Amino acid sequence: MMDILMYLFETYIHSDIELMVDQDELADELSRAGFYQEDIYKALNWLEKLALLQDADKIPYLSGSALTSVRIFTQKEMYRLDVESCGFLIFLEQISVLTPETREMVIDRVMELETQEFVLEDLKWVILMVLFNVPGNERAYDQMEELLYSATEDEYLH
Repeated sequence: MMDILMYLFETYIHSDIELMVDQDELADELSRAGFYQEDIYKALNWLEKLALLQDADKIPYLSGSALTSVRIFTQKEMYRLDVESCGFLIFLEQISVLTPETREMVIDRVMELETQEFVLEDLKWVILMVLFNVPGNERAYDQMEELLYSATEDEYLH
């Protein structure tokens, strides 16, 4: 499922190609690209739920957090997010790439992924997708994109 999300993000959203509105056409294209039908519909459903997160009035955990609050991860979240990933989320919040609200959106989307393996690199892509989807986060998106691509480039230099 993560592969489909990354494919869609890189192919349509990140490259400024207009995303097809018709889900059936999009599903057919993804199927031709080699993805399984079941995974395609799970990914499209995941994206729909991401879009719904923009309406903060309908989401109880986005009621606003105190600036001095500390996020405690649940056992289930810690099972999915390793120490490195949790630390990265905290770091991004400290440098104002994430707000408490966007952090919660990221965690919500991570927990909805149906994948056995989830690594820091996957988390970075989920963060990009969330920041891209939430209006008013252009600067944070640019910072996160720079972090993602500079880290990737650094890996190849060594």
